[in-house]
Amino acid sequence: MKYHFSYKTDDDGIWGNCCEVPELYAQADTFDDFKKNCEEALNLMLEEPVDSQVEFKLPDKKFDKKANTIQVPVYPEVAFGMLLRMYRLKHNMTQKQAAEKLGMKNVYSYQRLEKKSNPTLSMLKKVTEVFPDMQMDMILN
Repeated sequence: MKYHFSYKTDDDGIWGNCCEVPELYAQADTFDDFKKNCEEALNLMLEEPVDSQVEFKLPDKKFDKKANTIQVPVYPEVAFGMLLRMYRLKHNMTQKQAAEKLGMKNVYSYQRLEKKSNPTLSMLKKVTEVFPDMQMDMILN
């Protein structure tokens, strides 16, 4: 999963914002630092939303070829949690309901899945049974 940041350069360095989430900004003195700052800011924002009801826009391929735009990867463990939250909300479930459907002992275990997580294969199987429309391939692209 890759989001896009448009950028501008001037005498003070490089600055820009995320095309899909315009309120997310980054800046730096060098282009390499700018890319690192974009990646860090993006992953932190997606991993730690304000609450469990926040849903972010998915990456939009229309920005792939836009001038002065870079693609910024989302860590797979962050992408999984973000997509899981998105599909839970799409199915009008609370975290507690999702935990129960996944056969988890408590809601806290489920909440960890919506954060930066690396689920087991058996958990991935359960997730695809509960949310069959979840597009897991987005995590790796």
